[in-house]
Amino acid sequence: MTRVYNFSAGPGCLPLECLEQAQREMLDWRGLGYSILESSHREPAYVETQQRVVDLLRALLAVPDHYEILLLQGGAHLQFAMIPLNLGRPGAPVECIDTGVWSAKAIEEARRYGAVRVVASSAADGYRSVPQAAALRLDPAAAYVHYCSNETINGVEFPYVPDAGAVPLVADMSSHFLSRPIDVARFGLIYAGAQKNFGPAGLCAVIVRADLVGRAGPQVPAMLDYRTHAAAGSSYNTPPTFSVYFAGLVLEWLQRQGGVAGIEQRNIAKARLLYRTIDESGGFYANRVDPLARSRMNVPFSLRDARLDAPFLADAQARGLVQLRGHRTVGGMRASLYNAMPLEGVQALAAFMQEFARRHG
Repeated sequence: MTRVYNFSAGPGCLPLECLEQAQREMLDWRGLGYSILESSHREPAYVETQQRVVDLLRALLAVPDHYEILLLQGGAHLQFAMIPLNLGRPGAPVECIDTGVWSAKAIEEARRYGAVRVVASSAADGYRSVPQAAALRLDPAAAYVHYCSNETINGVEFPYVPDAGAVPLVADMSSHFLSRPIDVARFGLIYAGAQKNFGPAGLCAVIVRADLVGRAGPQVPAMLDYRTHAAAGSSYNTPPTFSVYFAGLVLEWLQRQGGVAGIEQRNIAKARLLYRTIDESGGFYANRVDPLARSRMNVPFSLRDARLDAPFLADAQARGLVQLRGHRTVGGMRASLYNAMPLEGVQALAAFMQEFARRHG
């Protein structure tokens, strides 16, 4: 079997050595004679595995002791509802920054549960920028401030952390979680689906300050109350056991890469190479995001002549460069450069793009 370079936006590529380890352990996990897929979530070996994931996340991101780390299901979409249900307060607005498809979805969902104020939006420019930090006017009486720190579809990444003062800052970090160091103490809550940078689909990490747990009202279902999951060690119901197990493999792999500080340097190199290839193409390729807000993880680009899109994708696939088609709402191309994408994959893509431009330019 020939492995390809997979630029999918999610579920994204995974480290080969983690896939190989899971393959070796599939039928006989830990010498128990059965698969992780068959393990009870109450089995001591699994309980230890899940705790290891929590411990690794705490170590890799230097999560302070007064934060809970929850391993939940439902992805970011469920968090769009759980956050206002748990952090919302009667009479206090929720403030949101709108910079793309995912922040807009979070806003739409939050409006089901209370007043939402959009404090800044880049919709007018087609979601190609983020607001300047100095331009944000945040209400100190807000229940919380929400933003998406990296927009997977639009290829926009915040180069700064908004200053929300004493108001809890909430960030959807799904598509660049663990790709760079973060100061967790600046946030009230961080959430991220695993399927970009630390495992297969089915798992969502929530890092929440302990004083924000337990605020949900009595009308909130137990499954949607952070207190329920914190009290049960993320095992109130059956957790996504395989996704948790595989996340542990990826987090151990990330440790071996030098942690988030080490992987950040590789991510910078990959993004610089691809953006340089686009910018130096003489207009054959274009990325229309404000250079100050360009994402390291998700790089959308278009060809000068859209009639070349199909030949580009076909030729790329023939060279083992796959899942480059842009999101259906944006069109064009998109290359996602998650942690597991090696530099060699981006080098192969850049070389192909240059060769394709020479043939068709």
